[in-house]
Amino acid sequence: MPATTPAPVPATPATQAASPAVPSIHRRALITWLAVYPTITLALGLLGPVTAGLPLPLRTLILTGVVVPVAAYGLIPLLMKANAALGRRTGGAIRPIA
Repeated sequence: MPATTPAPVPATPATQAASPAVPSIHRRALITWLAVYPTITLALGLLGPVTAGLPLPLRTLILTGVVVPVAAYGLIPLLMKANAALGRRTGGAIRPIA
């Protein structure tokens, strides 16, 4: 007897409302930059003197080995949640300060 796969469930307004809106590519780039820039600055400040005598490729490997996990698993998800909360609070749009 062949295995049957369930028919896909069509998207309805109720199921679409349950998933959060994905920020625009520009907002995601800003969120990524907000996570990466301070992390690189802090990591360079802390690791720079320790790794100064190492070859550049090895220093870069160490730096990215610290920065990428911190940003990808910690800061970016945190900033995405903050962005979603801000979007809910402002009705989905960030209003400029007048």
